[in-house]
Amino acid sequence: MRIGVFGGSFDPVHRGHLLLADCCWRQARLDRVEFVPAAQQPLKPRGPIAPESDRAAMLRLATADRAEFSVSTVEFDRGGVSYTVDTLRQLHAEHPNAELFLLMGADSLADFPHWREPAEICRLATPLVVRRAGSAEPDFERLRSFLSPARLEEIRAARVEMPSTPISSSQIRTLVADGGDWRPLVPAAVAEYIEERRLYAAP
Repeated sequence: MRIGVFGGSFDPVHRGHLLLADCCWRQARLDRVEFVPAAQQPLKPRGPIAPESDRAAMLRLATADRAEFSVSTVEFDRGGVSYTVDTLRQLHAEHPNAELFLLMGADSLADFPHWREPAEICRLATPLVVRRAGSAEPDFERLRSFLSPARLEEIRAARVEMPSTPISSSQIRTLVADGGDWRPLVPAAVAEYIEERRLYAAP
């Protein structure tokens, strides 16, 4: 079993998230992608905006038609700051015979050496570094200080390509609050949920 682990705030989940997961699923030949919404990201102390229950509900709506996509609330259940290494340890314990892959954008490589226990993260899971079309090449040299040359080449070879998708959750939240045209950026079921729950609306 090859399981992709896709963490983030997903505040809200949007079409760019789903495209990234699909590109990783296809190119890395994953059996499943688990979306793991963060309780509290270490690098985003002020977020998220939407409650945990709403973010999980939107993810389930967004992935309902994809049997190979699932949602894990492991970080909600654990509570506190969501460290990737702790999540991977828990998922490894739950799926001891599975091969784990960590989905991440190429821009995350700049900060990755400063994450908690980056070498252990790379032991528990193979990073699938996603390069968006038109963006700079991923800087895999950032990993050299704590990986063997052979492991570094494995991660480099696992790189995933995806089309350019200039969508962000913060952009969607701003458009919702300002009355802009945000609905095409998210799945229809998620748009309905945001409107019904009045998420991200201006006070």
